[in-house]
Amino acid sequence: MTDNKRISIWFFIGTLLLLYGIIITSASVYDAGHPDFGRATVLQNMNFGIWWGILLIIIGLIYFVGFRPWKKNAKT
Repeated sequence: MTDNKRISIWFFIGTLLLLYGIIITSASVYDAGHPDFGRATVLQNMNFGIWWGILLIIIGLIYFVGFRPWKKNAKT
């Protein structure tokens, strides 16, 4: 018999969210360390990119771990 193992779409969504979170966080940390005084905005000191990236990493990890295809099923 063949064992049809399907990978959930939520695993791929979690992977994308995790990767986007890492990219956004690292770019925002770099940008916070190298300020450009020519484009100062009112809320620049709140670093929304860092917070948004951390949120994406957390959500991505939840989906990545929750729907991982290599986890052991309770039904064996």
